Amino acid sequence: MAKRDFYEVLGVRKDASPEELKKAYRKKAVKHHPDKNPDDKGAEEKFKEASEAYEALNDPQKRAAYDQYGHAAFDSRSRGAGGSGGGFHDPFDIFKEVFGGNSGGGGSSVFGDLFGGGDRQDPNGPQRGSDLRYDLKIGFMEAALGCEKQISIPKMDACDNCNGSGAEKGSTKKTCPTCRGAGRIVSSRGIFSIQQTCPQCEGRGEILENPCRDCSGSGRREKVSKIKLKIPAGVDTGTRLRSTGNGEAGLMGGPTGDLYVVLHVKSHPIFERDENDLLCEIPITFPQATLGTDLQIPTLTGQAQIRIPPGTQTGTIFRLKRKGIVHVNGRGYGDLHARVTVEIPTKLNSTQKQKLKEFEDLCDSNVNPSIRNFFDKAKSFFHKSDH
Repeated sequence: MAKRDFYEVLGVRKDASPEELKKAYRKKAVKHHPDKNPDDKGAEEKFKEASEAYEALNDPQKRAAYDQYGHAAFDSRSRGAGGSGGGFHDPFDIFKEVFGGNSGGGGSSVFGDLFGGGDRQDPNGPQRGSDLRYDLKIGFMEAALGCEKQISIPKMDACDNCNGSGAEKGSTKKTCPTCRGAGRIVSSRGIFSIQQTCPQCEGRGEILENPCRDCSGSGRREKVSKIKLKIPAGVDTGTRLRSTGNGEAGLMGGPTGDLYVVLHVKSHPIFERDENDLLCEIPITFPQATLGTDLQIPTLTGQAQIRIPPGTQTGTIFRLKRKGIVHVNGRGYGDLHARVTVEIPTKLNSTQKQKLKEFEDLCDSNVNPSIRNFFDKAKSFFHKSDH
């Protein structure tokens, strides 16, 4: 698929100023960020597309090359023709540069701050814990009717000894003597000055007077946590549930990440699912199809009765309204579609065969109109072919 024009992607004119580009990118990035649209792959692609367009147009050299050569300017095969070549940066890095903070995908703290109103996270202070993913298999009926599950997951959790602070009980933090609280140190080599992260406090500006003996000052230890999940009725394979605060504990007392549970629903021996509708095949006998009958058929919540009229053909579908699966948002139910199949008798004994033969002898062409119509058409076709 051909790539869209970068100006079109951001919705700006070709003479747009850097401020207009940035404003347009921010609007697109916020709208399509994966954390705001966790189940929409299309939104993630639009987010990446907007980041790529902004990176190209925000750089004067890349923008000039793009205006002259289009997308070929960034094709490595076009370098000899004046193209700039090379690839693009991670779209989340572009997002971080524009918005600031930690933009990593799948649980961005920056994105949480944008919509939660929080302050930007201090990279040298407490750090938010990582989000976790857990894939859970559940039964067909559990998905259809809802259930509760308990899962056990190993994760980094708050240290019990220091309650996540990283400091031994009764101990405090003090200003780092190496960098004097700056978090960085400067060393001179001739006429050059080199600035680097303080190796003693790792950029935090503070050190623990007495680190916790259990977690060595990190504030976390690996534990196996048992988590109860309430799974709503109507979920399906691919449904992602968010369990707030059940991810990994933060560093140095930072907030806990979230747990994302991705569901995988097992198949059912009778029912087949089509969105919120249910499909099932009901076998019936030749006499039942011929003479008609009343049948009790299974549903999700028990039995339901359907009337099979005389002369029912195989493949006939009976619809039972609101006997399907509830919509996951609770707004209505799907239907149950019961498709009957007429089972042809096999392994007949001699008496049964004799009775069936007698039945056949009693039947005329009016009994099987479809067969009669087919052979009438075939006879007409062959008659015309002869002439």
